[in-house]
Amino acid sequence: MANLTTDFIGIKSPNPFWLASAPPTDKEYNVRRAFEAGWGGVVWKTLGSEGPPVVNVNGPRYGAIWGADRRLLGLNNIELITDRPLEVNLREIKQVKRDYPDRALIISLMVPCDEESWKTILGQIEDTGADGVELNFGCPHGMSERGMGSAVGQVPEYIEMVTRWVKQYSRMPCIVKLTPNITDVRKPAAAAKRGGADAVSLINTINSITSVNLDSFSPEPSIDGKGAHGGYCGPAVKPIALSMVSEIARAEETHGLPISGIGGVTTWRDAAEFMALGAGNVQVCTAAMTYGFKIVQEMISGLSEYLDEKSMSSTADLVGRAVPNVTDWQFLNLNYVTKAEIDQDLCIKCGRCYAACEDTSHQAIAMSEDRTFSVIDEECVACNLCIDVCPVESCITMRELPKGAVDPRTGKKVGDYANWTTHPNNPAAQAAE
Repeated sequence: MANLTTDFIGIKSPNPFWLASAPPTDKEYNVRRAFEAGWGGVVWKTLGSEGPPVVNVNGPRYGAIWGADRRLLGLNNIELITDRPLEVNLREIKQVKRDYPDRALIISLMVPCDEESWKTILGQIEDTGADGVELNFGCPHGMSERGMGSAVGQVPEYIEMVTRWVKQYSRMPCIVKLTPNITDVRKPAAAAKRGGADAVSLINTINSITSVNLDSFSPEPSIDGKGAHGGYCGPAVKPIALSMVSEIARAEETHGLPISGIGGVTTWRDAAEFMALGAGNVQVCTAAMTYGFKIVQEMISGLSEYLDEKSMSSTADLVGRAVPNVTDWQFLNLNYVTKAEIDQDLCIKCGRCYAACEDTSHQAIAMSEDRTFSVIDEECVACNLCIDVCPVESCITMRELPKGAVDPRTGKKVGDYANWTTHPNNPAAQAAE
């Protein structure tokens, strides 16, 4: 079987599945249960300095977005960093690491943006035996109002400055956790690299309000009739996270910077996608909060079977495999032409493809009197909408037209664009026109 043992910036763990810094990693009891369930590592819930006290709300802390089947798609949380005493957390971290020496244990940190605060807390955590630190530059609520969290993560100069302090005052590997609440994630990632970060992790939660109570007119979760923006996570944020991970993995200024992928990882397949786009490991939160810690066992077995099927001996063989295939829109191949095709044996005649295409797309699906649906090649632009709305898997597929065939929609032969110099997507060709 494939070896799932992971070496991430010198931190070894029996598998690439870590619990992200969040409520599930707030204390010793939870972390021990997680390790017993099989998690390869844990990022301890964010610790703060001994300054102004952290006081969490005693009302609802989560808002939710559900699918039609009540499946949890996203959580909005307004919980702050740990409100437990620093010395209690440090004592528990030391005990857990002593008892689980083969598991990765990272400490998430957030303190005011001044050198002395960082120097002090780093000195306090050095003797815990933890494997590294993760700098929380991403929390979008509560702590950001105090000049921490995403208030730092949105300013590359601050990221570089604080990272330098951490590398100066600590021997521990340093991971910088990035906020998605920014226009170009490559800039803070590059700042972390300049500051000496050993890796980055992303994405942290997305600034959000998930819903409004239309009786009380208060955002949810509601605290005594008032609501606040919070951090959004869960399966719904995965596409955003994948894109940001890929941007860092393929950018010249962050080339070679190790990445810990976070954002909606629920299955082994999600984890494999993050790793294929450049993540050396993944961190999980919402899936554990939804299904419990033992969900990691399905992730471990699924990823192991997948690597075996692909003849990959370790996770290192998977990391970055998809990065060369991520490109910019202008470089996509216009010589590639497909048409939708409906399998009449699988079709249940629901008409979703017809309604979607007729009303909102290119009127490329015909309906006969007996409700047989067929594709009009002359109108089909291969947008894929029919596949996305079809309730039957593999009922509609895309058929590639061979080179030299005439596209009935455009009248052009497939492959008419002989080379890149004449390709309409080439900026130089556009300028010449």
